[in-house]
Amino acid sequence: MEKKRRIALVAHDNMKRDLAEWVDWNWEVLLKHHLICTGTTGRMVANTLMDRRGDNNHGRFDITLLKSGPLGGDQQLGSLIAEGNIDMLIFFWDPMQAQPHDVDVKALLRLATLYNVPTAIDRSSADYMISSPLFEGDEYKPVTKDYKSYIERTLEK
Repeated sequence: MEKKRRIALVAHDNMKRDLAEWVDWNWEVLLKHHLICTGTTGRMVANTLMDRRGDNNHGRFDITLLKSGPLGGDQQLGSLIAEGNIDMLIFFWDPMQAQPHDVDVKALLRLATLYNVPTAIDRSSADYMISSPLFEGDEYKPVTKDYKSYIERTLEK
């Protein structure tokens, strides 16, 4: 049986249309999983899936809507990553425009890297990720670094 993945979807404003098109293209795959989205992106994803399915009740598919990224959604998502509650992050970020919450974005990507969460930053990497044989099975478990020595370190006074 295919494992139900917890997939985080995020997009900067200038990339939301690209993510909506990607979701529309991959809707059948995505509906089998739990989607976690930041605010505006989540509403856009839900609308795209509703349009594709021809229903108007997003409760029929498994989606969690967080706050908008700049209003704390990036931190909410980072917390889910740190707690081990995200299996993959698809974040269509805009490399051409500075964001007012760039520090939040950097922290989110740092946590995804720290906890070895597979991360796609554009359409092609997202396509590769969901078409990988590792996506379908439940045997893949990302290896995370053991930070025990960091946690138990003694600081000099």
